[in-house]
Amino acid sequence: MAVVTTDAIILQVFPYGDTSRILRLLTHDYGVRSVMAKGAVRPRSRFSGLLEPFTEGTASLYLKDSRELQTLSGFDLIRSRQQLGSDLVRFGGASLLAEIVLRTASEEAQPLLFARLRDALDHLADAAPDAVEAAVLMEAWSLTAVLGFAPSLDECVACSRTLDATEDTRFSYGAGGALCGDCRAAGGGSALPAHARAALRRMVDGETVTLGETAGHWSLLQRYLDHHVLEGSALRSLSFLDATRRI
Repeated sequence: MAVVTTDAIILQVFPYGDTSRILRLLTHDYGVRSVMAKGAVRPRSRFSGLLEPFTEGTASLYLKDSRELQTLSGFDLIRSRQQLGSDLVRFGGASLLAEIVLRTASEEAQPLLFARLRDALDHLADAAPDAVEAAVLMEAWSLTAVLGFAPSLDECVACSRTLDATEDTRFSYGAGGALCGDCRAAGGGSALPAHARAALRRMVDGETVTLGETAGHWSLLQRYLDHHVLEGSALRSLSFLDATRRI
């Protein structure tokens, strides 16, 4: 059994027995892994206070590929991101990103995904209070694109005609992108005006946006994820965010 060291981000934490924890990690070199931190909640544990969701550190693992559950032997803190617990939307957004990764990533190394999630969590932790919703939406779309599920926004998803920047379109959830004027005449999908498509393109590309009303953007994100990423299974974090934004 090899002992390996890799940078890791904690995605989820579960209790195991009275003193241990099971973690789901996104690692830089070994993809998503489940690990046990034995004795993590004992008063004198070397893990005391470290193993919280969204914390980043250098993890040492006893790694055996034939096992689903690895053993964590060490974790050196890089960043705790405690700011993510400062409000519910910030925390819910981080949970959404973690849940998307858990639903889609594998045990294969994906360094671009690791870097995208790391930067996304930093962005959510540091975002100004009035910019948190826009930051969550942007990071969710950007992460989705890195995972290979980006929508088609520059060409009509039906006829492949290049779309003009000022052209109002409709968004087809089933087809996964924007429909031009001729193709949208057949109906279906949701209205996607030129300015909203431009904002969506910037979010997919990982660019910061300023949004006014966000309800339409949340609906588009949720329905797109349902169709193309989650295969109809709901994300608990999206339901949590929906309820939180209505408070």
